[in-house]
Amino acid sequence: MERTRWYKDKVFYQVWPRSFKDGNGDGMGDLLGVLEKLDYIKNLGCDGIWFSPIYPSPGADCGYDISDYMDIAPEFGGMEAFRKVLEGAHARDMKIVMDLVVNHTSDEHEWFQKSRQRISPYTDYYIWRPDPGNGKLPNNWDSNFEGKAWTFDEVRGEYYLHLFAVKQPDLNMDNPLVREEVKKILRFWLDLGVDGFREDVITYISKKEGLPDDHLFPIYKGMPHYNHGPHVHEYLTEFKRDVLDHYDCFTIAEAPLVQPGQALSYIREDSGQLDMMIQFQCMCADCLFTDYLPTRFHLRKMKRAFSSWQYRLKGRAWNSLYIENHDHPRIVSRYGSETFWAESAKMLAAMYLFQQGTPFIYQGQEIGMTNWRPSDPDMYEDVQTRYHYAHSNLKKSPGQRLQALWRSSRDSARTPMQWDGGENAGFTTGTPWFYVNENYRQINVASQEADSNSILNFYRKAVKLRKSLSCVRYGVYREHFPLSDKLYMYSMTGERQKILVVCSFCEKPLRYGVPKGFNLDTARLVLCNYPGPNQRVLQPYECKVYLWQ
Repeated sequence: MERTRWYKDKVFYQVWPRSFKDGNGDGMGDLLGVLEKLDYIKNLGCDGIWFSPIYPSPGADCGYDISDYMDIAPEFGGMEAFRKVLEGAHARDMKIVMDLVVNHTSDEHEWFQKSRQRISPYTDYYIWRPDPGNGKLPNNWDSNFEGKAWTFDEVRGEYYLHLFAVKQPDLNMDNPLVREEVKKILRFWLDLGVDGFREDVITYISKKEGLPDDHLFPIYKGMPHYNHGPHVHEYLTEFKRDVLDHYDCFTIAEAPLVQPGQALSYIREDSGQLDMMIQFQCMCADCLFTDYLPTRFHLRKMKRAFSSWQYRLKGRAWNSLYIENHDHPRIVSRYGSETFWAESAKMLAAMYLFQQGTPFIYQGQEIGMTNWRPSDPDMYEDVQTRYHYAHSNLKKSPGQRLQALWRSSRDSARTPMQWDGGENAGFTTGTPWFYVNENYRQINVASQEADSNSILNFYRKAVKLRKSLSCVRYGVYREHFPLSDKLYMYSMTGERQKILVVCSFCEKPLRYGVPKGFNLDTARLVLCNYPGPNQRVLQPYECKVYLWQ
């Protein structure tokens, strides 16, 4: 079967299932809740859903520690509920994309339980090393979540590698039997009718032979020896050749610390093994490497990230576009302004939705949900957040360390979806599994449905406009005034049509000019987040989209 490029015309909505909508009143978001809200997602203009993991899992990393790859967790409704969602989505001409997490499993997966007992053929499904003795570890690598990357297993009497949580042992992808297991997983879901996969930290699956110590990287020691490892392209080619090429599906890779040039080796349309890539550069304008090392927001750094991917991939590969997902705090609280909440949320939407690529909208982003600010660090659920609080910035007071989490924690994006101003924000009739952000009475879907000037309705207009503009799909991107630290302006120019997107990142009125060849007197203003805009002055966080055709 020929793999088409239908994903280029789609806008995806990311569902983080446990916090989206509870359909049975047990306090946990589930697939019945998703089924109930399919029309809401469709009416937003989205024609695809990416599900964060909905497989059986002990929950050490909120579902990214999988104990069974070929089933749906009972708390989400099981396979029966999933089939209903799949059928309902396809009936609405919507695609369904699953999260493929095969760098690691749960330590409660059957494979790991048999591997630790040295039961064939699972003995080498994971990366084991003997105890070096003298209190040493097999190497000096760090885990991304919890201290060092090695934990001693009493049953096997050896250390196992885990690049993430202790309960997430890394699979040994060098073992051909493990790769066959991955192919079985891919075929299972594709045969069921799933349309593609978001592949979690897929660039980590090949580790350097010998697992040498890392003496170069300042944090996350070991990353140079497992990110873009020696056989990663070989293994991804194998998955594509043996499985993916036989289905009309698409794949999007999560790739931490990847640059555009490096990305092309994975996603070039003429030779790549994957279709798109989720890069982290666009989320590093206010931090170093990770959200937990915050800095002041630098607009020019953000612009360089977006522009470099647009320039380098043009004509060679296809971009993914996002400003929020389950792994980052809320964008309004980071790149926008809670003082100019509605204005900045709308501006940020326009800022990224008109670039070339496939956009992803994360649940709650479309109503401007903001960061959660709990009163106690124990209220956080995320394993990475808990470890960071317990082990980082210990010279600071508990209050200062808690405030740092308000800015950095992934849990800010994982509070329940705010559907209305009623009890539990309309998320559940039971007791929510997690805390609801206290501002749900002011920020919710119901109140914004009724307001034609709401963030929600702005997103609907922006997505509809994007789909109507051929220059967004086929045009040439160009950034203007790249040295400005207050203004992000870019154009998309096609054969018969061009647009100019103008975004203010300033809390004060801002005078601006336009580049040569863009006469505003001959343009039509097709989108703006302020009534009665001034042609030469931008209000705080104002955005404008001009069209020539």
